[in-house]
Amino acid sequence: MGGGGRYPYPKYVWSPAGGWWVRPSNWASNTAVAALGIAIITFGVWTYSAKVEQRVIQPIRPIPSMLWAKQYTDKKEEEH
Repeated sequence: MGGGGRYPYPKYVWSPAGGWWVRPSNWASNTAVAALGIAIITFGVWTYSAKVEQRVIQPIRPIPSMLWAKQYTDKKEEEH
């Protein structure tokens, strides 16, 4: 299985994915750094979205974003 061994390939071909048979030694740390960056950006967008979310027409039933949207969390604090 696997289609045979490695064969000679042209060295002048450039590939953004790394070319033939690439196995960078630091793939795990690169993946961790990329995942951390995505998580930080997602958290920032999520926080900003919850802060500025405004609903003109109120939902009939509870929706998940009511748990973290500032519009609804402020009302809960005012009721108590």
